Amino acid sequence: MTETTADHLDAYPPSAEFAAAANGDASLYARAQADRDGFWAEQARRLHWHQPFTQVLDWDDAPFAKWFADGKLNVAYNCVDRHVLDGHGDRVAIHWEGEPGDSRDITYAELLAEVSRAANYFTGLGLAAGDRVAIYMPMVPEAIVAMLACARLGLTHSVVFAGFSPSALRQRVDDAAAKLVVTTDGQWRRGKPAPLKAAVDEALAEGDSTVEHVLVVRRTGIETAMTSGRDLWWDETVALGSPEHEAQAFDAEHPLFILYTSGTTGKPKGIL
Repeated sequence: MTETTADHLDAYPPSAEFAAAANGDASLYARAQADRDGFWAEQARRLHWHQPFTQVLDWDDAPFAKWFADGKLNVAYNCVDRHVLDGHGDRVAIHWEGEPGDSRDITYAELLAEVSRAANYFTGLGLAAGDRVAIYMPMVPEAIVAMLACARLGLTHSVVFAGFSPSALRQRVDDAAAKLVVTTDGQWRRGKPAPLKAAVDEALAEGDSTVEHVLVVRRTGIETAMTSGRDLWWDETVALGSPEHEAQAFDAEHPLFILYTSGTTGKPKGIL
């Protein structure tokens, strides 16, 4: 993971199974065609289920499909916890390189502790399953921590590209009725620090907002205005929390995130 967004798809190699299918191995498609439910049940069982599903697909109310609807699981647990419990806590989960040349290696055990701290603090802010969180950040590890903490608690997150304008951020915050915005003081652009928290302030300045708190990660060290009672520093809050947290199980159809269209041709449309 690097701080600036890359377009190099070869950095994310496909699974061997997918690669084989893409290269002309028809067996994967044949299996899915012969037994659709059995095929997807096999794929789903590669995950950890707190409550195993008994039905793969419910399509009685077409065109609305429900997948594994009676099963319960937790996305963050599947991304982090189970690897630690399987004895892989010392393996590197994230290798991150920042634009100024700084870097961090975060193991699965360390990532679990960070996600747990964030989940505990989000809970302390009064957030509960079903609430929405906007993540307006550059490519820093805390962005992943915030996403995983949301998944851990059943909070629906919306990642907003850090290059978007204050008005674009406000549109997405309002549409999702976000209670929390997670951001950074600034971001590095071509070797120079550029403000980012200031864009959040501008976005929230006009009219009433659903946002109750703004959580700010120190990234560049630039001078940053903080609104008393609303704004909080990550290192003074989240970082001091307990590294112990038990992931909750949620329905397989529980909303995970909202992805918005660019909005270049009109109001951004959110896909849940």
